[in-house]
Parts: sequence; structure tokens; C-alpha cells
Amino acid sequence: MKITLLQQDINWGNPSLNVKEAERVMNLFPGSDLYVLPEMFSTGFCTQPEGLAEPVDSPTLAWMKEYASSYDCAVAGSVAVNEGQSYYNRFYFVNPDKTWSYYDKKHLFTYGKEHEHFTAGNRRVVVEFRGWRILLQICYDLRFPLWSRNRKDYDLALYVASWPTSRVEAWNTLLHARAIENQCYVAGVNRVGTDPNCEYSGGTILVDPYGRTVKECPRGEQSAVTVELDKAMLEAFREKFPVLDDADYFEMKNKE
Repeated sequence: MKITLLQQDINWGNPSLNVKEAERVMNLFPGSDLYVLPEMFSTGFCTQPEGLAEPVDSPTLAWMKEYASSYDCAVAGSVAVNEGQSYYNRFYFVNPDKTWSYYDKKHLFTYGKEHEHFTAGNRRVVVEFRGWRILLQICYDLRFPLWSRNRKDYDLALYVASWPTSRVEAWNTLLHARAIENQCYVAGVNRVGTDPNCEYSGGTILVDPYGRTVKECPRGEQSAVTVELDKAMLEAFREKFPVLDDADYFEMKNKE
């Protein structure tokens, strides 16, 4: 499977402009099976979503559906969503037939007060696409390995983020750790540029199950990379070195 990871500079609070720019870049990398965009790629990361969050049937989601259908691919990325009386940091995965799945971010960023405005999700979501099982994760989820622990149910983990420059080395280190401990591919897609609160330098990367960097975007630049994933290599590695068979048993419980 061929995937393209987009390291975008996001224009604050301007969905139409951000979608237009994303499409321009995606068109420079034709033929991918999957295009992955950063966290809240249509608005920028907002911990106070009032006035910025989009409705469930937003033009952004409509664009994702149309692009996926037109180019026979999947499009994935997170959007700030207003549903009823609640706000969600929602990771959409849109298929070529315009059907879609979503994951609502579980670990809200309390340091930035995201938890005061957004509602946390409680579903761990794995989607299947063209023979690959794909775990959907958002930014701060990366710091909590139990949530992403591979139960022999996924092959690729997608982390979309707005991870600031001041902590980007932690981002890079944790992505490699998740690939190694879960014996899977890991794609980390982070933004560049600035917003009213932070500066971002990217660090968009694809890590293989051995923990090796396959390809990455240049730091600090709006760019994209395309990578071909090797399913045969992944399966052969898991058969030769079945580390997941020795994982500890655990049960997940929601906080009281």
C-alpha cells in the first residue's frame, strides 16, 4: 500500500483555504492509496473550539469524501467537530466509496485545557483498508502506550498531531517506541508553522516494525512524503520473531 503523509502549514481558522492547499499538495503525489493530514488540519489546533469547530456534515468532510471518490483512495485527518452540545477532536478515515469511520481523541491535552471544552472519546478504532488493519490515534494519545497496545489486531498505526517544536524530540522518540513495541508500521503526521499559542516544526515520519526510519519530511518545511508499505516483510518479521505472543494480558477500564 502506498501512503502519502502531508506536513502542512495550517492557516488559523480558515477551513476553505486549508482544504484548498491540502488538495494542491495531494495532487502533486498522485496514485497513493491513502493520504494522511495532520490534527485539526482544517482550522489549526484549537483548545477553545467555539466559533471554529465544524458541524458533523461539514464542507471539510464533504471534500474528503469527494476527493477519496474521485481518486480511488482513502483520506484521513482530524477535524474539530461540534455535535449536539459537545465538541470532539475527531479523526476521520474516508473510503473511496464515501463511507467513513471516525475516532474521537481519548487523551485530551489537559496542559492546554483541551479537556475543558472537548469531550473525550472512549472507543479504540481500527479500520480495514486494502488488506491493512489501521489504528487511528491523535497527538497526545502517543504518550499513553496501553491505549495503543497491539492486540494482534492492527498493522499500521496513524498518529496525527499538532505537536509543538519544544517537545518534538519526545514525539520522534515515542513514534519509534510504538513501532518497536507493537511490531507494526507507525506513521506520524505533524504540522509546521505557527498558531496563536505555539510554533511547530513538523517531524512527519514513517517508522517500520524494526524501529527504522523509512522516510521523513524535512523539519520546519511544508512538505509531503510518499512511502510504499511492505506487508510481506511485516508478516515475515512477525512469524520469525513473534513478540506479540508474549505480551501481558490486561483489561482497559475507563476512569471513574
